[in-house]
Amino acid sequence: MRLETERLIIRPYIESDLSASFELMQNPEVLAFMHMEVMPRHEYEGMFSYHTPFALPFKYSFAVCHKATGQLIGWCGAGVLEFRAPDVELYYLIGREHWGRGYAYEAAAALTDYAFRVIGLEQLYAKADPRNTASLGVLRKLGFRVEQELSGLTGDYEDCNGELLHVLRKERAGRQKANRSF
Repeated sequence: MRLETERLIIRPYIESDLSASFELMQNPEVLAFMHMEVMPRHEYEGMFSYHTPFALPFKYSFAVCHKATGQLIGWCGAGVLEFRAPDVELYYLIGREHWGRGYAYEAAAALTDYAFRVIGLEQLYAKADPRNTASLGVLRKLGFRVEQELSGLTGDYEDCNGELLHVLRKERAGRQKANRSF
């Protein structure tokens, strides 16, 4: 899979991406609304290795690279929403020094289109902390709608309580795509 937008290339990880990707994850500000903390490199190394066919529950993450420079600036992905399997979620992260330039929206829009057109999904979910106004703006611009505030989750998913679960259905995505530019 390789997607290109006006400014980005979204592609599978290659071995040489490990250091740049690891560096993105060392900024606590980037992780503020994620359920992760800065981790040592040995814990990080195997995180983005996915080889599952789309017909099975999957979780795929892709490198987001700046087209003009080739620099890895973030990642995005789609995969099973564990506490609502087999529902699939969209997720993304852009390095702090690249915030405010529309890269998260551009990458998420391309991957959303791919999820509906190529993978064949009928709906896609995304969750966001209600304090994460940037992510809420990306989801709103893509056409996602709040379905519910998460509550009652336990165990590994307890940290998701209070987040807003959004949904985008394929037919709405098609209408949104007609209005999209990047």
